[in-house]
Amino acid sequence: MSFQAIVLEKNNDEVEITKKELSLGDLPEGEVTIRVAYSSVNYKDGLAAQNQSSIVTNYPLIPGIDLSGTVTHSSSPDFQEGDEVLVTGYKLGVSHFGGYSEYARVPAEWVVLLPKELSLKDAMLYGTAGFTAALSVHRLQEHGITPESGPVIVTGATGGVGSQAVAMLSNLGYRVTASTGKEPEHSYLKELGAAEIIDREEVVKKDDRPLYSQRWAAAVDPVGGKTLEFLLSSIQYGGSVAVSGLTGGTDIHTTVHPFILRGINLLGIDSVFCPAFLRNTIWERIASDLKTKHVGDKMGKEVTLDELPDILRATVEGNNKGRVIVKVQ
Repeated sequence: MSFQAIVLEKNNDEVEITKKELSLGDLPEGEVTIRVAYSSVNYKDGLAAQNQSSIVTNYPLIPGIDLSGTVTHSSSPDFQEGDEVLVTGYKLGVSHFGGYSEYARVPAEWVVLLPKELSLKDAMLYGTAGFTAALSVHRLQEHGITPESGPVIVTGATGGVGSQAVAMLSNLGYRVTASTGKEPEHSYLKELGAAEIIDREEVVKKDDRPLYSQRWAAAVDPVGGKTLEFLLSSIQYGGSVAVSGLTGGTDIHTTVHPFILRGINLLGIDSVFCPAFLRNTIWERIASDLKTKHVGDKMGKEVTLDELPDILRATVEGNNKGRVIVKVQ
């Protein structure tokens, strides 16, 4: 049986993105074969499509770091033909053929049964970005951050992780400050529930002061770099910063002062190799208390496989807003 997929191939130093016809025999090994319904576009997918990719080492590769669909074959007792499932993280779309394909085959331990309260489309409207946002909120709550603790800042607020974090937090009753460099998107962020919007330049550390005024109880930060440096110096006593991204850079220069004088917590958010028990817990929360009305009507843009090449390049340039989902078939 043949099917369509987006394939990355390297020709000298150029990465070519083409739509190709493949067969099930071209898929990698795995216990579960899935007829893919939806995937989504994430910053990591954009990185995978770059000529000098920092995350892809072997070509050809089908990108797409998440997917939802229906099981067509399983040698695992945990999944049966006809089960609706989703996959995010692990090596999907990085070193293992990913979601931009009408069929995928993956190890059983990567697969999550779709919560009954979510559709296959819903699952990818949240996708890896929504999972990362939800895991960030979950970790902040584990460290005692409640709506009564004070305001929470979300950086990179118009992006996939940021926009969903704004919506989830505001839906739970938190007062959310959204940081963005995109002034035309202020109304969008207010619709998602942001109580305050500040320019991203206000949350970039510009000097060597170890501490600033205490402004927020916590932060969800998919940016990193000097933004993270500023947040660590500005979080209230006992607060936490959940960091999940590096669009602002990988290096941070800080001191021990925020940690030993204000007792703050720096929480690393790993959505890639998150343990299965926690992964399932987070998806159940996305289907219940973290589910937001905005994920479809405000954040979602649907595209086809044919539209992906240009969209992947725009993702790295920061030109996408909210969530872009891919209707595979």
